[in-house]
Order: sequence, then C-alpha cells, then structure tokens
Amino acid sequence: MKIKSLTTYAVPPRWLFLRIETDDGVVGWGEPVLEGRAASVAAAVEELSDYLIGQDPTQIEDLWTVMYRSGFYRGGGIHMSALAGIDQALWDIKGKALGVPAYELLGGRVRDRIKVYSWIGGDRPSDTAKAAREVVDRGFTAVKMNGTEELQYLDSWDKVDQCLANVAAVRDAVGPNIGIGVDFHGRVHKPMAKVLLKELEPFRLMFVEEPVLSEHVDGFVDVLRQSPIPIALGERLFSRWDFKTVLASGAVDIIQPDPSHCGGITEARKIAHMAEAYDVALALHCPLGPIALATCLQIDAGCYNATIQEQSLGIHYNTSNDLLDYLVDPSVFTYADGQVRIPTGPGLGIEVNEEYVIERAAEGHRWRNPVWRHTDGSFAEW
Repeated sequence: MKIKSLTTYAVPPRWLFLRIETDDGVVGWGEPVLEGRAASVAAAVEELSDYLIGQDPTQIEDLWTVMYRSGFYRGGGIHMSALAGIDQALWDIKGKALGVPAYELLGGRVRDRIKVYSWIGGDRPSDTAKAAREVVDRGFTAVKMNGTEELQYLDSWDKVDQCLANVAAVRDAVGPNIGIGVDFHGRVHKPMAKVLLKELEPFRLMFVEEPVLSEHVDGFVDVLRQSPIPIALGERLFSRWDFKTVLASGAVDIIQPDPSHCGGITEARKIAHMAEAYDVALALHCPLGPIALATCLQIDAGCYNATIQEQSLGIHYNTSNDLLDYLVDPSVFTYADGQVRIPTGPGLGIEVNEEYVIERAAEGHRWRNPVWRHTDGSFAEW
C-alpha cells in the first residue's frame, strides 16, 4: 500500500480537513488546522506531501520523523498543525486497513468513555448563567467560560468585579457539584493574573486555563504553585520539547495539547505520557471539528491521565456548521451523563460525509481572530 494523493478542504465554520488516499483505495482523514491560518497550514501540507507520495502509510513513526526533522527548521504552529493532520490521517488509514480502531494499535484502551465539558458564553462574557443552566440541563456535568474581557497590565477593580460576578452567577446557577473551568485565554498579564487567581479561590473551580501565556510561566511559577486552583495550559505549545520546561516547573496541574496543532496522535501521546511522569492530568484541547474530536478520543482511550475532554458542539464559533454536520453517523458522538463514548469503528472511528465536505468546501471560509483594542487605542489580547 502506497500513498497516492493528499487533498485539503477548507470548510465552514473555520476548519481544514485533509483526505489521504492510497493506491489500495483506503482513505484516511485528518484535521490539520490552526485557527485563523487555515490557508497557511494547507500550503504546509502540500509542501510536506513531497515526503509522502509513494510511501507506505503504515510506517507512521518514520514518516513523522522525516516530516519533522528533514526541513532543518522545525516546530511552530503552522508546521506542527500540518504534520498533525497528516499523522491523524495515517492512523486512520492504518486502522481501517487492519479493521481496528487506532487505540488498538497503541496498546488498547484503559476506558470506555470520558467526561466532557461544554463552552458557555462567548468572548464577551454575558448571560453566562443562563447558558450554563441550559448546558447542565442537557446532561453536561462541567462547563468552561471566558473569565474576562480585555485587560491592561494594570487594570481597574471594576474589571475584576465583573469577572467575579460572572463566575458567581454561573456557580449559583449550576450548584456546587458542576465543574467550572475559567479561561483567561492569554488575555491576562502577570500583575492582574495574581489578583484574579486570589479572588477566584472561593468558587471551587475545576481549573483556570492559560492564567498567563505559556511563554511567561517561568516568571510566574511561584504564584501558580501556591494557588489552590488547578492550573491548565498548553494549547499554544506544539511539541514535547515545548512542554518539557513547563512540566519540569511544577507550576501546571493539567496540560492541554491540541492534537491538531501538536503533531497529531503520535506526538500528543508522547506529551501525555511525559506528563504522567509528573503526575499531571491530560485534558486535550479541541474547539475544532469532528475529525479533531475523534482523534482526541483515540488518544484519551489509552492515556491513563486523561481526565476530561473539550468538544465544540454548540460553541459560539460554529455559526454556519456544527460538529456533527460532516459525519455520516452523528450518533458516534452521543453524549450521556456528561460523558462521550470512545468510538470503536476502524481508524479514527468515524465516517466522514465526503460529498458534504466537497459541497461546503465550495464555500470555504476566511476566518480570522477578532482584533481587540484597549480604550487608549493599543492592541488588546483576544
């Protein structure tokens, strides 16, 4: 069996799908996308195809190594996202060729299902309590919300009070036993992060995500270690080498690599197992499409430290298409009792509706992150 072709499809709302076909007719799907940079990742996939056409798709570790190391310059969001989607599709091909789910090729599973959380609210936190109650009424047992709007390095207490009011409203709406994750989204600089972490302690949060950007963790280690709130980060780290220093710092309790950004199944599992050695939990980042979620669940199946899974059903980005639209059988992601079952079909365990993918790719997308500014006109982190 040899790789015959690679085809990318930019589909609404903001995703990029990859189809790899072999000369035996076996097709694998991946989701190689970096939000807001889909076209750049598609170009990187096309460049990496030079290392793949005519090769045996089952030799995944070797192909991954060649794609990572042979370009001399390596790593970063574009390269690793392109590599990630290709890697996902290769595992899909290998599983389909052998008639087993990918997790069976990786040592089998340690769980049948995993807890999931649902996003509430949007980038401008408002009416979050009502949204949280609706999500819990649908059976979810954990939610995640954006904590703040834009913040200056030093900002006023009304911004802090607004964050606390939003979180308090959600806690009051869902009760004491629903998990609440609060995402600082890299919007908060170190001086204000110190204040917010302290003020949020009474709400018994599930975690605070990206309290500061990952590149600033080394200067914030003491505060993170002392906080009683579990600290989560990692969506903007792209390889085991990026995670190495963060894990060794002892400042992080939950890592959140994204298997569509960090080199796919092959690399995400290595990151997960490295975290286990530090007794750090795994909560894979996944605000993306169905192929990305299927990939995450194949990893969750076999990683003991996997604790909760992000998923994008109903997320505020999904305005024109949603998570289940591109699947032949959407029931593969049936949520029950706050959990989702690990797909047991061959490869990634899903069947992509190729005809619909082609139809929606005709529309495509040019999604970009919003650009925010402070009241003084300077750029604000989104």
